[in-house]
Amino acid sequence: MLDFVVVSIGAVAGANLRWIVSRYAAKFLGPVFPYGTLIINIAGSLIVGFFITWTTERVLADPRWRLLIVVGFCGAFTTFSSYAFETMVYFEQGQWALLVANLVSNNLLCLGAALAGIALARVL
Repeated sequence: MLDFVVVSIGAVAGANLRWIVSRYAAKFLGPVFPYGTLIINIAGSLIVGFFITWTTERVLADPRWRLLIVVGFCGAFTTFSSYAFETMVYFEQGQWALLVANLVSNNLLCLGAALAGIALARVL
């Protein structure tokens, strides 16, 4: 039962931060391109890469931390389903440049962020 509560706490925090980042990204960067989704996916990839590497290679952490941060927080924070939907909307609308930009930026930047998180955890 405690694991359920730990995941739930992380999920509430992740979902709320996702909502905040999405709103501010649209407000400051504009609604034409899903910058909020991109920012969230990059940040989530960095967090997961860092946290899993750090807690498996650098420090001994209670397994509940992984439930809180990776499963709960990042599970609710990251937005692959939004990314997939937004990409398909560009496809349906024939907006090929935005479709390619969304595919390339989310995939390359998120993979790079995960790698950066892994490297950062190994340096600290």
